[in-house]
Amino acid sequence: MAVPTGTLHLAGAIDGAGQYEAPYYVELARLAERGRLDFVTLDDSLGSPGEGPGRLDALAVLARVAPATERIGLVPTVTTTHTEPFHVSTSVATLDWVSRGRAGWRAEVSTTEAEARLVGRRPAAPAGELWAEAGEVADVVARLWDSWEDDAEIRDTATGRFIDRDKLHYVDFEGAHFRVRGPSIVPRPPQAHPVVTIDATDSVTWPTVVRHADVALVRATGPDAAGRIRDELRRRAVAHGRDADALTVLAAIAVDLGDGEYAAEPAPEQDPLTAVADGPPLYRGGPVDLAELIAGWHDARAVDGFHITPVVPRHDLERFVNGTVALLQHRGLFRTFYPGATLREHLGLPRPANRYALAREAVR
Repeated sequence: MAVPTGTLHLAGAIDGAGQYEAPYYVELARLAERGRLDFVTLDDSLGSPGEGPGRLDALAVLARVAPATERIGLVPTVTTTHTEPFHVSTSVATLDWVSRGRAGWRAEVSTTEAEARLVGRRPAAPAGELWAEAGEVADVVARLWDSWEDDAEIRDTATGRFIDRDKLHYVDFEGAHFRVRGPSIVPRPPQAHPVVTIDATDSVTWPTVVRHADVALVRATGPDAAGRIRDELRRRAVAHGRDADALTVLAAIAVDLGDGEYAAEPAPEQDPLTAVADGPPLYRGGPVDLAELIAGWHDARAVDGFHITPVVPRHDLERFVNGTVALLQHRGLFRTFYPGATLREHLGLPRPANRYALAREAVR
């Protein structure tokens, strides 16, 4: 099993079906920030309102959360299937600007005919085709972010020049699904490329994950299985010319922390995680035992960290931060302060160079 970096990464979901007030999301994000979590996610989909509780637009909600927080990363789900990549690029770049470099996005696809009818632009398509399209979206979005060089803005009032046109670039992207000329209408984001997260539960996503993801979420009920998935994803990323450490792999679990410090009925011979259909494995117990589970997987070098989804958002996230995270911090396994200011810095990822600036320098 490949050896990961020594840093333990923790993230959490702040979902809230039927929640329509900003203070709810601000409270949960601040709670996660108090625990020094790397980032929070907010789910979104194009599902029909008749299929369950309504939800707010995740990108817009986290843009509201951004000025109410200081360091924690903000990662909304963005569905690529019925969304133009130009709009994905500008929206996520805007979130990165308003959060001062703390944005990411969780790429997702829309597979149902009901969702396709809501938008009305195209019929549903097979998952493999949609994830190939999502890979193209990630590619063209990164190009659009690079279409402004970092110092493209001049803002010279004396000459009336706002931008150096030599440092603004057409991306001229032509793929199987899109033609995008560019450039973007938003300057290059503070992180250059906001962090891309993809759920790697289904292997149909893997070709997109290993080419484009900075963070992969995996589901496994034990460290051996998680480690095998992690190693395979990193091996494939290397085969595509990437550094293995450029892909952070987090185990996704749902947590029901109840009211006690330990599991009500400890059963060492029983797996602490229970597989759940159409969802992450479920941990049901106390914060102390969860800290032991996380420390054990970390010692086994199975994953780079965990992404937790609280079953009862306020209650379980609070017990996770005040109990599990505090114990991990006490043992020196998790940070007690943010050493950097951006999400890429939290994850130990370098700021990407601008491809167009590098190409211009190469011909000089």
